[in-house]
Amino acid sequence: MGLWQRFTLIFKSKANKVLDKHEDPRETLDYSYEKQLELLQKVRRGVADVATSRKRLELQMTQLQQQSDKLEGQAKAALAGGREDLAREALTRRSGITQQVADLQTQYAGLQAQEEKLTQASQRLQAKVEAFRTKKETIKATYSAAEAQTKINEAFSGISEEMGDVGLAIQRAEDKTQQMQARGAAIDELLTSGALDDPTGTTKDNLTLELERMASGSDVDDQLAAMKAEISSGPNVRSIDSAKSSPATETPATEQQNG
Repeated sequence: MGLWQRFTLIFKSKANKVLDKHEDPRETLDYSYEKQLELLQKVRRGVADVATSRKRLELQMTQLQQQSDKLEGQAKAALAGGREDLAREALTRRSGITQQVADLQTQYAGLQAQEEKLTQASQRLQAKVEAFRTKKETIKATYSAAEAQTKINEAFSGISEEMGDVGLAIQRAEDKTQQMQARGAAIDELLTSGALDDPTGTTKDNLTLELERMASGSDVDDQLAAMKAEISSGPNVRSIDSAKSSPATETPATEQQNG
């Protein structure tokens, strides 16, 4: 096999694969149906043309027959008038017309047979086209249903191109989310441990947090101790203050001394 033949074979195989991939059987069936309709129209036009030719022959034969009858009458009239020579001439012309009519009748019979054949062929072709149309619509409906079922199955199984793109988008989104969460957790951990400085000052390391907790705990203990001391000394202080501020107890003792 030569180089050009190999190149041609490869090109045809590639082209056939591409065409097969983009071929839609429904479009192919519709195209075939249109071609059959065009052929049927051509056959019908052929039948009409033959019928027109046949009709023209009928008109010609009618005219020639009228001329023949006229010449026959003229021949009889001439013979009755003693003009045999004119009668002979009229009959001679009538004989030529008769021959023309015979030829036309032969052509007419051929056209009539051809018209009958074309009519039968047109009827058979029309029946074939109608049968093909029914078959075409059935195949198209079956193909559409199978295509829809296949797309549904591919969507459920996740092997279709559209669903595959959706799956990849979801996977990328999940990967980016996990990466962002891991990065945020790592930075937070580094800020907490003091490995990274927080420019805003809002993040404190573990040592600072522990010292603040200890200071907070000591302050709470001091406040509790002060409250306990205040509670324990509270009643004595109140009784002393009451004795100092009560004038009723001093009035009777004064009266006794004066008496």
